[in-house]
Amino acid sequence: MVTSVAAYRWSMFRTLRSYQLTVDLVVAALFLCAPLLSIMGGFNTRDDLVVLALMAGGLAVRRVSPGLALVIVWVGALAQMLLHATTPAFADIAILAVLYCAANYGGSLVRWAGLASAVLGAIVATLYLLLGEFFGNGLGLSELVHSGLLVGLGSLATLGLSWTVGFLVRTARRAGRSRRAQAVAERDVIVEQERNRIARDMHDVVAHSLAVVIAQADGARYAQAKEPAAVETALSTISATAREALGDVRVLLSQLRHSESEAPQPILADLDTLIPQFADSGLTVARSETGSPWQPGGGQQLALYRIAQEALTNALRHGDTGQETQLELAWAASSVTLTVSSALGSAADNPAGHGLAGIRERATLAGGTVEIGQAGDRWRVIATIPAATA
Repeated sequence: MVTSVAAYRWSMFRTLRSYQLTVDLVVAALFLCAPLLSIMGGFNTRDDLVVLALMAGGLAVRRVSPGLALVIVWVGALAQMLLHATTPAFADIAILAVLYCAANYGGSLVRWAGLASAVLGAIVATLYLLLGEFFGNGLGLSELVHSGLLVGLGSLATLGLSWTVGFLVRTARRAGRSRRAQAVAERDVIVEQERNRIARDMHDVVAHSLAVVIAQADGARYAQAKEPAAVETALSTISATAREALGDVRVLLSQLRHSESEAPQPILADLDTLIPQFADSGLTVARSETGSPWQPGGGQQLALYRIAQEALTNALRHGDTGQETQLELAWAASSVTLTVSSALGSAADNPAGHGLAGIRERATLAGGTVEIGQAGDRWRVIATIPAATA
């Protein structure tokens, strides 16, 4: 029981940065000093100072503890009525700020207590003012009802508006966090899907390579005319190791994929078939190559093909198809660089979609790097894949 009470006590207070706490204290101090310096006027008695001090206290803790601030301003409002303080117009500004913070920063209990306080405060303020007018100035019943409606609606609108604005700001802030969390989750899903597709692709590439190793090793072992013992042992070891590795790769990659495709995986030469497909869809692609081409590995060719495919798809969906899209392969001694440059489309299009996550994942798993962004009036994807090392 003691632990739960202590936890509740500490939960009443929010953690603020030092500059936020300093700002709140300075604002409260200025609020307290304003009537004393005759900035606002109307400070006449010690009762006014008591009310003003209570309201300033609520203003000081409105963000660090909205619930405590709500209690303090209620005490200040009751003291204002009991002591007949003469500065309600200025001191009551603190009530509006506290209601805003109760709706914006308070927990569920404090938030709805703030709404109840706005309604109850409007009723209490209306009765207090009307009873004073009734007994002090002798208003008639019809005048009293008419004045009560005006004062009550005005008080409720003023107090309720402060709470409503705080609640809307809170809602907008939480909606922004939800959108950011959703964007991160969607990106994670895209990356996971791309990993699964890469697993399927790499399964075929690695499985084919290991199958070739096995066939070569077995063929060399059986074709040896002289059958030296050392060669026989070495080739047998190669064959056994390759078979074991092939089994391990199948088991590992089967855990990363949802399904396995038996179709042969694309290579760089398949760009000759891919580009006309985009041309049929309305995207004109100009392909060029520089440097001396060399033969990349199967995984590297697959990565380059998929990156080009995704970049051209983005150009078709988001770019200006009326202008030519450029695809360039720049061959260097130790790397190959793929550049896809397309004209930007309308402002409503978003070339930086989730497909770019797959491009980055492809380049990273192939040991390369990728640069994606706007350059002038064009959108560029630049992927650099290094040559395979032994």
